[in-house]
Amino acid sequence: MMNIVILDGYTANPGDLSWDSLKTFGDLTVYERTHASDTVERAKDADIVLTNKVVLGKAEIEQLPRLKYIGVLATGYNVVDTKVALEHGIDVCNIPAYSTNSVAQMVFAHILNVTQHVDHYAQANRQGAWARSIDFSWQDTPLVELEGKTLGIIGLGNIGKAVARIGHAFGMKILAETSKAYSALPDYIQKVTRTELFEQADFLSLHCPLTDSTHHIISKESIEKMKPSAVVINTGRGPLVNESDMAEALSANRIHAYCADVLCIEPPTADNPLLACTNAFITPHIAWATREARERLVNIAIDNVKCFVEGHAQNVVN
Repeated sequence: MMNIVILDGYTANPGDLSWDSLKTFGDLTVYERTHASDTVERAKDADIVLTNKVVLGKAEIEQLPRLKYIGVLATGYNVVDTKVALEHGIDVCNIPAYSTNSVAQMVFAHILNVTQHVDHYAQANRQGAWARSIDFSWQDTPLVELEGKTLGIIGLGNIGKAVARIGHAFGMKILAETSKAYSALPDYIQKVTRTELFEQADFLSLHCPLTDSTHHIISKESIEKMKPSAVVINTGRGPLVNESDMAEALSANRIHAYCADVLCIEPPTADNPLLACTNAFITPHIAWATREARERLVNIAIDNVKCFVEGHAQNVVN
């Protein structure tokens, strides 16, 4: 029987799901969280390790001679040195496309929050604002209809395409910067340059991978090309946005709002300038974390292990 260790199972499964199916393939040990200093000790006897955010780099892998398989409990696998794993004959497998609909849903939760202010009005009415009104309808913010507005998308992977579909259903004009050919795009998506995207978008949603060319894709320079009424939504990776530049732009009303589910440092430091901006709306990296998406993640993770044990590994990234 193999030894299976989950290093940080809590965020994917805080107790409402089950890892028990993994016991079919070996002895299972689940840690809710693992500090970097404990990684090697906890994984030293493991044949199979599952990790979400615990790093398995060169230093760790070289101290784990029994290790044969690393399962990443996410789509992104930058926490693993895949090259070193390959050199040691270790398969690295991820969980692709498990959270597409949940993340796309969060994009529009942010967009609708900024345009409809539902929580603002609910809070105001708890404090008696509507009850004190002399009119049947009370408002103190502009309300915005999405029909006819321009939604710009950077990156048309699974999530970007799902966001485009929802935007189209709202009657929005969809622009995208993408490497895909025109012929591969539905007729409601217009392929444009990055500059055209910045200049025309009323709402700009980021869905590109984090690379050298996309690091700080949103910065002072790109913000200067945008409409002051523009809203930027980031459910991709924190460092796609220069947070200092964004906070400065928000404070100067150079951008209407920044909506993000990801930050450069997570959890954020207390001095992150975005936390003090009233027109920054930050959710704590939860777009992926609906119960349905987490259940899908756990099931795929278990299936990945099953396929590996049976000799035909799937979702191998190295």
